[in-house]
Amino acid sequence: MSSSKKIAKNTLFLYIRMFFTMGVSLYTSRIILETLGVNDFGIYSLVGGIVSMFGFFNGAMVSSTQRFLSFDIGKNDYIQIKKTFNATLNIHIAIAILVLILAETIGLWFVNYKLNIASERVEAANWVYQFSILTFLIGVIQVPYDALIIARERMNVYAYMSIIEAVLKLLIVYLLLVVDFDHLILYSFLYFLVTFIVRLAHKIYCKTYFKESKYLFYYDKKLYIELLNYSGWNLFGNIASIAKGQGINVLLNMFFGTVLNATYGIALQVQAAVSLFVTNFQMAVNPQIIKKYAVGDVQQCKNLIYQSSKFSYLLMFIIIMPILFNIDFILNFWLKIPPNYTSLFVNLCLVNLLIDCLSGPIMTGIQATGNIKWYQIVVGSLLFLNLPVSYLILKYHEEPVVVYYVSISISIISLFFRIYFISKSLSLSIRDFFLKVIVKIVLVTIITILLFLIIEPYFTFFNQWVLFLSKSFVLLVITIVSTFLLGIDGKERNYLKEIILKKIKK
Repeated sequence: MSSSKKIAKNTLFLYIRMFFTMGVSLYTSRIILETLGVNDFGIYSLVGGIVSMFGFFNGAMVSSTQRFLSFDIGKNDYIQIKKTFNATLNIHIAIAILVLILAETIGLWFVNYKLNIASERVEAANWVYQFSILTFLIGVIQVPYDALIIARERMNVYAYMSIIEAVLKLLIVYLLLVVDFDHLILYSFLYFLVTFIVRLAHKIYCKTYFKESKYLFYYDKKLYIELLNYSGWNLFGNIASIAKGQGINVLLNMFFGTVLNATYGIALQVQAAVSLFVTNFQMAVNPQIIKKYAVGDVQQCKNLIYQSSKFSYLLMFIIIMPILFNIDFILNFWLKIPPNYTSLFVNLCLVNLLIDCLSGPIMTGIQATGNIKWYQIVVGSLLFLNLPVSYLILKYHEEPVVVYYVSISISIISLFFRIYFISKSLSLSIRDFFLKVIVKIVLVTIITILLFLIIEPYFTFFNQWVLFLSKSFVLLVITIVSTFLLGIDGKERNYLKEIILKKIKK
């Protein structure tokens, strides 16, 4: 119960953060799109994506840092926590230097000679690229501090910092509207400045409250080998993930130009905003999964994986349904004139996200065991297929949405392989996972969609706002009732009833 209360408390802090930051993000992205224009917005999305492609080194270490710090905290080994933090910080500094070298050589050449950018905007694109590099490097060095805050489960601090960041992003929008300067370059510089301020605040907090964050050059060959070996296999998976995300962005640029990059960038922004609903929940649960495994409570670790996978999907499903069935109204209200293919890109992106959200707790469980070699080889190889398969199809069938059809298909296949690997790593029953998770979410999905399709023809309101609110309300009611009756088991249902009754009595 103490674990459940801690998860609930941390989730609450993260959701307060989410609603504020998501609102700010959606508002600012609209103003930024209007201010920059479709082509400049596409350039920013594309060039920033090139920098993030060099982040496969960093991405490999992020999950490793989080895993090892949570593991040591779970075992309550303060000396080892301090050693791990300093070792990971040294590795991230080395990664930052390596990324800087690659970005200023290979990356700079690629931006100037391979991307499809109008000649009059190449100079601006180079400024964007340099500020994007600086922004990225700050993030790389900051990873151990962020990981320590999450591993220590100080989600309130994480939430407050994110709210400060959102306020500063509002200030960026204001400055874009009043300062007479190249808006693309100015936006890149201001975004870098905000990142620097927020990351510095994270570092100061850690230095003040966590003694283990005091930097000391520490070298333990065995620990470094363990960290780098673990990260080495994660590296393969991260290269595949980047190929799936930013690699597709480059493909769209090669075949269709910067306008499609703007569309893809908008879809990624919607994905980032909506995924916060589940990311926040999983961020609160993941340290507990690792800590339960660290102290040998494998059964509770498995229970958390079952429950968090199911609730991740159901939570995401409740949020996504009103968006899918009202996508044109939402985009027209948000962006006024959305670029071509935006509604289809966003819908397919959300379907893909719905499938992938099931995998988060599974991946955390596998990471907790440390048995990641074959998992990363197999699943990473599948994810990497997004790039060559999409390229081949686009070469003979120039329809941009095929990149999402490929991604959704591979995501489904990857999910089944993840379930297989977690069954081997934790002796988790595949049959139990299907009965406790897959069967329940499939039932909720089918019943919800069928019921709404039966009711939808009766929505004949001419006022678009009334139509949007009515459809959203009905979808919300159907989804919640289906979830309560079909998506959760008896114990979970009784627990929710008890909570509701206590609230009513109060």
